[in-house]
Order: sequence, then structure tokens, then C-alpha cells
Amino acid sequence: MYILSFDKHPLGEQREDRIGAKMLRDTVEQQMGKLAEEGARGCACGNIRQAARAVTQLFDEALRPAGLRATQFGILGATMVMGPVTVTKLAEVTVTDRTTLTRNLRLLAKKGLIRIQMGSDRREREVTLTDRGREALAKGYPFWQKAQTYVVKGLGEERWKALREELSAVVSLTRGS
Repeated sequence: MYILSFDKHPLGEQREDRIGAKMLRDTVEQQMGKLAEEGARGCACGNIRQAARAVTQLFDEALRPAGLRATQFGILGATMVMGPVTVTKLAEVTVTDRTTLTRNLRLLAKKGLIRIQMGSDRREREVTLTDRGREALAKGYPFWQKAQTYVVKGLGEERWKALREELSAVVSLTRGS
């Protein structure tokens, strides 16, 4: 007998189901069959990730002459806007898990684009943009602007505005806000 347990379901339900091995296998096969029939087109995660990868690849290619990737450009930009910012706050604002953010921050620090130091609370680290980081942003900005214009013009202003609002709603939904 297998127990499927979900500590806290995203929709707020707590549940635990007891089912047998054959029933589990049949249920999984039925569900996967439904997914295969519907195709990946219906999967919210798959569709959003596919679009995110395509856009990231476009911006990575555009920023290549500046020696930056889209994720790095975004982190540098957020750091510039927020001033000295804690790693926790930066992770929250960029919707990035701390492990991934820390890995990216190390690369940026190694390039001399940011400085990471102890914050006022010794348990927290603070990120500051360096002069070299500001120069990298300035160098990357025209390339970013070209990619941004391509996407916005390709979608049209109204669709772009609607998409931004919908994406913001998705982030809020997943954050429980």
C-alpha cells in the first residue's frame, strides 16, 4: 500500500491518499495518457518556461557583445536600482532562489561587477554595484534596448502591456499574494 502525501497543496488543501501499487500505476498511466493526448500545450509550467527560455536566449544573444547574459544584466540592474541590497531581498525581488542567485553573484563578484560584504546584520550579506558594474550596465544597455524593442514591437504595445500584467499575476499567484 502506497501513501501519497502532500504536506500543503498549493491550493491550500491538505490531503493524503491511500492507494495500491496497481491502482497507482493505472492512475499515473491514465494521467500521463491525458497529458499526451492534450500535449504539452496545456501545461502552464511548460508553456511559461518555454517562452522564458526563448526570450532569455534572445536577450543572451543580444547582450553577448557586452559580455553579459540576460540574468546577469537583470541582477546588475536590480542592484543598481536598489542600492546596497541584501542577498535575501535581491532574491525576493528577482524571484530567484538563493542558491541560484548566490552562484550568479559569485560570478559577478569575480568579474569585479559587484561587491558582496557583511550587512549590518552579520547573518546577512549585502550586494553593491561597483563602478565596473555600472560600466558593464552602460555597455549592455543599448544591446538590451535593441532586444527589448524587438519583443515589444513584435507583440505590439497593447499585447506587451497585457502580457506584463498577466505575468505579474502569475508571479503573485505562485507567491500567494
